[in-house]
Amino acid sequence: MMADRARITRLLKTARGQIDGILRMVEDDRYCVDISTQLMATESLLARINADVLKAHMEGCVRTAMETGDEQEKEDKLKEIEAIIDKLAK
Repeated sequence: MMADRARITRLLKTARGQIDGILRMVEDDRYCVDISTQLMATESLLARINADVLKAHMEGCVRTAMETGDEQEKEDKLKEIEAIIDKLAK
């Protein structure tokens, strides 16, 4: 993985902590809107992490494939990006 591993790891641990907190909120029968707010914050954090990972993929793996001249590798990387865009658009 080309992304900053330490940063990604820290952010994922933060998201895990948020999810643990949300679980406690549900168990404690907290107010629905408060739970929803925390869920949206966690989703936002995960989206930011995903964006960082995908940017690193494009700057590393995809760039390398484009520079190698291997047409199959180029095509494979472009199809991967297209598939991710399709998933994100849903």
